[in-house]
Amino acid sequence: MTKNIKEIVSEEEWNTRVDLAALYRLVALYGWDDLVFTHISARVPGEENFLLNPYGLLFEEIKASDLVKIDLEGNIVSETEHFVNAAGFTIHSAVHGSGHHNNAVIHTHSNDGVAVSAQEHGLLPISQTAMVIRDECSYHDYEGIALNHDERERLVGDLGEKHCMILRNHGLLTTGANCSDAWLRLFFLERACTIQIKALSGGSKLNMVPDDVIELVTDQGQMASEQGIGNLAWPALMRKLDKIDNSFRE
Repeated sequence: MTKNIKEIVSEEEWNTRVDLAALYRLVALYGWDDLVFTHISARVPGEENFLLNPYGLLFEEIKASDLVKIDLEGNIVSETEHFVNAAGFTIHSAVHGSGHHNNAVIHTHSNDGVAVSAQEHGLLPISQTAMVIRDECSYHDYEGIALNHDERERLVGDLGEKHCMILRNHGLLTTGANCSDAWLRLFFLERACTIQIKALSGGSKLNMVPDDVIELVTDQGQMASEQGIGNLAWPALMRKLDKIDNSFRE
């Protein structure tokens, strides 16, 4: 880089860059990354532009200064030596272009997330974790690698007012007003998928929870809250990352 990014962007943008870089490190830490092939984004505060990962970097090495700023047309609007994943642009520009309530977007290809996405019945309410998140989940049918910009309208339509989406035969997507909210939804959705795959592979008959209890737990979980659900855990997660490797802040 020919310039120090931190010195030329606003404080709000830099803080968003740090949070987004932290998200990449967390996804890698929990084993939900897919080499260099998935993507996480965050809207730059006060702008229509958003930040996306440089294509070719592992999630575990991404730093705040590495993130690429692009507009809703796919143009790179920050000084960078990197480029972005075209499929990543399609998915993230769709969500960011639909309004300002989803400022952070996470997309994963985790083993258990993809496995559940391939199951006809989708996410089952067989664990407390699933019951908390299930009502926030919508579904989008697989249309191939997301390179067709016409798919954006269908992605947004299927997401609707939800904050989570299971992309059939593909993976998972979560959104939030900020990085911490999107992360907490991903954490619950990924864990729910892992629990489901383990439960179904056990071979025993599943214990199904009554519908009224499912609805009660869904309401108690408050995953539909517009913002703030991730605030409690986020500082602890940042401390965890700082102990491991704080280079994401660079």
